[in-house]
Amino acid sequence: MSRARPRNRLIIFVVNDPGFFLSHRLPLALAAKDQGYEVCVATPPGDGVEQIKAEGLQYRRVSLSRSGANPLLELWTIWSLYKLYREMKPLIVHHVTIKPVLYGTLAARLASVSAVVNAISGLGFVFLARGWFSAMARSAVLTSYRWLFSRKRLWVIVQNRDDYDYLLEKECLSQEKIELIRGSGVDVERFMTKPEGNGLPVVILPGRMLWDKGVGEFVEAAQLLHRMGIRARFILVGGIDPSNPESVPAVRLAEWARDGDVEWWGNRQDMPAIYNLAHIVCLPSYREGLPKVLLEAAASGRAIVATDVPGCREVVIEEENGLLVPARESRPLADALRRLITNPQLRQSMGLKSRAMAEAEFSIKQVVERHMDIYQRALEQ
Repeated sequence: MSRARPRNRLIIFVVNDPGFFLSHRLPLALAAKDQGYEVCVATPPGDGVEQIKAEGLQYRRVSLSRSGANPLLELWTIWSLYKLYREMKPLIVHHVTIKPVLYGTLAARLASVSAVVNAISGLGFVFLARGWFSAMARSAVLTSYRWLFSRKRLWVIVQNRDDYDYLLEKECLSQEKIELIRGSGVDVERFMTKPEGNGLPVVILPGRMLWDKGVGEFVEAAQLLHRMGIRARFILVGGIDPSNPESVPAVRLAEWARDGDVEWWGNRQDMPAIYNLAHIVCLPSYREGLPKVLLEAAASGRAIVATDVPGCREVVIEEENGLLVPARESRPLADALRRLITNPQLRQSMGLKSRAMAEAEFSIKQVVERHMDIYQRALEQ
C-alpha cells in the first residue's frame, strides 16, 4: 500500500468524548495551533462539539462508542477512522484513551499515516476488573499493543511510573517509544489558593460518579465518621456516566443524599470555586492514569486524601501534601479523613505543599512543551 502524502503539519486528535477533549486536551490542541500546526478534533457527537468549533479547531464526527460490544459497529469504527485518515492525510494522529488507541492505530497502519502518538490515560477498566473474562481481555489488549506498537514513528505516552514499567515489562514496546508525561497539566493561574472558609469542614470527592472512583467507600467513610460524632460535610461533585459499566445509578446517589450523610452536587462548571470551598479533597480511586482533579486540588492548595494506587501516588506524597490509604477499604479512609478534619493546622500545612508541588511539577506549560517535543520529532524523522 502506498503511503498517503500528509498534509502540511496536520494533527488529528481522536477522543471518545468531546467533553473529555475539552477538559484534558484543549490547551494542548490550542498550543499546537499556535505553533503552526493545523488541528482537527475527531469525536462522537455530544456536549462540547460547538465549543470545539468555537475554539477555531476543525471538527470531524466519528462513530466511536466508549464501551460498545457490537462487532459490526466496532468494525465500522475502524473503517470510519481509516476513511478519515485517507481523506485528510494527517502528519500526526494523536489517539487518547484505550479504544481510540487500539482502533485508531490499526486504522493509521492501514491508511499509512506518517506518525502516531498514543496517549494511554491509565490502563483502564479491563486492567481493574477481576475474573477469567477480564484476564482474557487483558491478554488480548496486551497482544494487540505488541503488534500495533511495533510500527515505526510511533510514540506512547503514559501518565504514571507504574503503567510505564508495566508496558515495558509486558514487552508491549521498546523504551525509545514510550514517554512518561505526568498528567494533562493544570492551569495554576486558574486554580488559585484561597484561605479556608469558616464553618463545618468540607470534604469533596470530585469526578465522575463511578464505583471504581471509590464513591461507595467515600459514602461509607462519611457514615462511619458521622456515627463517631465527627461533624463535617461530605460532598460528591460530578455527574453520572451511564455508558460506563462502573457508573453509580442516579437513584442510589439520590438515596444517599436523602439519608443525609453525603450531598450530591452533580456536574459543576465552577470547579475553582468548589476547591476553594473545600477543606479536604478526597479521591479513593482503585487506579488512575494521573487524575486531573488531584492536580486541580493541589493547585488550589488543598490537603488530599487518596488511595495508594498508580496515578494517585504520583500526586500525593504521604505526610507531605496529603495521606494515602488502601484502595477498596472505608475504615482506613475514614481514619485519614478524621485526622485532617480535626487538625486544621496539619491540613493547611499540607495544602501549602500541594500548591508548591503543582507549580513546580504539574503546570500545563510543562506538559505542553513535552508534547511539542514529540510532535517536532515526528516532523524531523
